[in-house]
Amino acid sequence: MERRLDRPERNTNLPKSAGKVLIVDDESFVRMALNEALRSWEYETIEAGTVAEALELFEQEEPQIALLDIDLPDGSGLDVLTAIKERRPETIVVMITGNVDVENSVSALRGGAHDFISKPVRLEELRVTLRNAAETQSLRREVHHARRERSVAFNFSQIIGQSDAIKKAIELGERIADSDVASILLQGETGTGKDLFAKAIHFASDRSTHPYLAINCAALPATLIESELFGYEKGAFTDAKQRKEGLFEQAQGGTIFLDEIGEMELSLQAKLLRVLENGVFRRVGGLKDIPLDVRIIAASNQNLKKAGEAGTFRLDLYFRLSVIQIDIPPLRERGDDVLLLAKHYTELANQKRRGKKLKGLTPAVERIFKDYEWTGNVRELRNIIERSSILEDGEQITTTHLPADLLENSGGNLSGQGYAIKLPIDGIPLETVEFELAKQAFERTGGNLTQAAKLLDISRDQLRYKLRKSQKE
Repeated sequence: MERRLDRPERNTNLPKSAGKVLIVDDESFVRMALNEALRSWEYETIEAGTVAEALELFEQEEPQIALLDIDLPDGSGLDVLTAIKERRPETIVVMITGNVDVENSVSALRGGAHDFISKPVRLEELRVTLRNAAETQSLRREVHHARRERSVAFNFSQIIGQSDAIKKAIELGERIADSDVASILLQGETGTGKDLFAKAIHFASDRSTHPYLAINCAALPATLIESELFGYEKGAFTDAKQRKEGLFEQAQGGTIFLDEIGEMELSLQAKLLRVLENGVFRRVGGLKDIPLDVRIIAASNQNLKKAGEAGTFRLDLYFRLSVIQIDIPPLRERGDDVLLLAKHYTELANQKRRGKKLKGLTPAVERIFKDYEWTGNVRELRNIIERSSILEDGEQITTTHLPADLLENSGGNLSGQGYAIKLPIDGIPLETVEFELAKQAFERTGGNLTQAAKLLDISRDQLRYKLRKSQKE
């Protein structure tokens, strides 16, 4: 059998240290020729003629690339491939052999080989193969890095709160993430963080290395949701000029988040139920069943059981989705979590803020935040902090730039002593009332005399006088 290698051309444009390559072949001539070619392309090389030598050198030298002959004196290059992939899966492996065998080729590719090259080796083909392999490895590293960053960005530690209500929801979410449950229902008011819970569950699960895809069922009509979820075949409808994969197909092995599922039309609910029950789906216009391997996380700001009893949501779909249900508490039921969240969002706002950084809330704003109902929940709080961080001139968030409805609905308790504007039975000195109002105006504005005086409709001098008068007394 001919053993020939093309003579390499020296490439002086490649950067130094292109990588370390392990050459494994029982023929010294082949090793020598590959070694010469690879070194001319600025690769470092090490050589082995047997399985035993290859495994020993792989452990010692930790090469980034391995060129493996299949037929070796003491075994098969496929065994070396298996060992390499077990120890360092990221290693690029290219199989080289003079006996092209379909079964061996398939085994090599299934075992993790990047490519398969036959002898005599064409060096230009080998160089292109190595370059493509390096690009593939680089892309994989980038994807792995991006997934790792996303898993950090979307984990349960990012859900801020110390209240019993949120701790209970987080604990349940963590237990679900480790399970094999295929469908989860998140229920909670708008703005409570259902999307954050869904991402945290996905990235804490074994599915985290696979896609996480989301769709808002309230944002699209039923026909578009169906094609988005299931995909469609060419010619399935007028504009279907080519086949399209849907989210179920794209997210295989991962998670699909169906937000606001309560808005899904009943006809599509029936199709979704069949998919969940049977574990297969079809593209729109398709005839072939496609196995389903995704976790479904559905979310709604409605009580879906009550909606089912009222006939606006399928009860059978509700029971299928709510194998595990997490009820995410509204912000008003989370006590001092509102202050923890305000601090968190203030720190985030400081990253974009020019000039002085915000140090927090004034005591008056803290009281208002704790008394407010927060109908928009965490999302409303985040927006208010962002607004205030843009408009505030000082180092604290004051009442000056808070929305009017927040001030109007914050409880109206004006006194630090716990009484409202109402004359006590035993009476009270007017100066005490004036001082309380002056002090609270001063606190609300973060110590800004001009703004505090405006709140009381008096001059700066009058305000300063009332504050100093009380101190003298």
